[in-house]
Amino acid sequence: MNAPPMMSKEPIPLVDLATQSQKIRDEVLRRMADVIDHGRYILGAEVDEFEVKFARYCQAAHCIGVANGTDALHLALRALGIGPGDEVITAGNSFAATAFAIAYTGAKAVFVDVGEEDYNLDPSLIEAVISEKTKAIIPVHLYGNPAKMFEICAIAKRYGLKVIEDAAQGHGGEIQGKRIGSFGDIACFSFYPGKNLGAFGDAGAVTTNCTELADKLRLLRNYGQRVKNRHDLLGYNCRLDTLQACVLLTKMQYIEQWTEQRREVARWYQEELHDTGLVLPVFPANARHVFHLYVVRHPERDRVIASLAAENIYCGIHYPNPLPTAAPFHDSMTHPLGLPYVTQFAKEIFSLPMYPELTRQQVARVAESIRRLNLVEAKIL
Repeated sequence: MNAPPMMSKEPIPLVDLATQSQKIRDEVLRRMADVIDHGRYILGAEVDEFEVKFARYCQAAHCIGVANGTDALHLALRALGIGPGDEVITAGNSFAATAFAIAYTGAKAVFVDVGEEDYNLDPSLIEAVISEKTKAIIPVHLYGNPAKMFEICAIAKRYGLKVIEDAAQGHGGEIQGKRIGSFGDIACFSFYPGKNLGAFGDAGAVTTNCTELADKLRLLRNYGQRVKNRHDLLGYNCRLDTLQACVLLTKMQYIEQWTEQRREVARWYQEELHDTGLVLPVFPANARHVFHLYVVRHPERDRVIASLAAENIYCGIHYPNPLPTAAPFHDSMTHPLGLPYVTQFAKEIFSLPMYPELTRQQVARVAESIRRLNLVEAKIL
């Protein structure tokens, strides 16, 4: 008699938004019903309430809600007066929005290599590319791991440069107890649905400790208006929707719980994967990694991803192409030439499933599937 076929295993997605959303569904709908009743869909009271709470969460004086994370970066650069002829230093391994926002102003991105452990902008390489055209530095808190902000801010101060934190993946991150979003002149957040704090669509915010910049950012996001139909400067339509503020206000109540659950999942992965041949992320000393993504490395990345997918375990790659390889940035300066770490890591990195609701059993299943591949131990460059 033939053995009965084995039951297929439940899929483990890279991200599971539905499970979390179901838990807060009724609460979100109640808030949205209030908006429907009062009818202030644009810059309603819920936007103001969220801005106050998120500023406090980031240990910043001001928060300005905008339409998405890319707008946050673009408006931050505009508020600081950056434009044609200027140069902005950033890492070469971020999402395209970081570099696009620089290009939108007419400025040039200068791409610098990253550290081999944290994948973030390497402060030791910054001074070599500072010129009379340099106006700002945009460190990226990639994957939820805080960049070396004390070192970067010290360099910026020494050369009279502005610092814009790209905190799109860094909600709740800390360095020596100081929150991401409070280090630079301006910090920029995305609330894309998959972020640690995500809306039910596009949304973003800017934080700053400077009242003058906060005022300018509020003008820039709303057609340059302080009052309706009076345009004090050339502004844009980049406002945070009131309905999305309802989602964010609801989720703000759980962000710390979910962050600690992410960190617990990361610790499970560290325990389960230490002998699998993968290069694992680090828990940095004196900093709080919030694990927006759990990113590992191996030269046989594509084989691992395909093998896991065959077992209904789904991974991602963040990000497969260094920014200078994108067509709009082919003529950009890189330092060191070709970005050795960024280029090598782009061939090896992949993201394992990561979300607060992931269970210990699911993590163990991911690890066992990887262990069966008998990978040769990856070398740290």
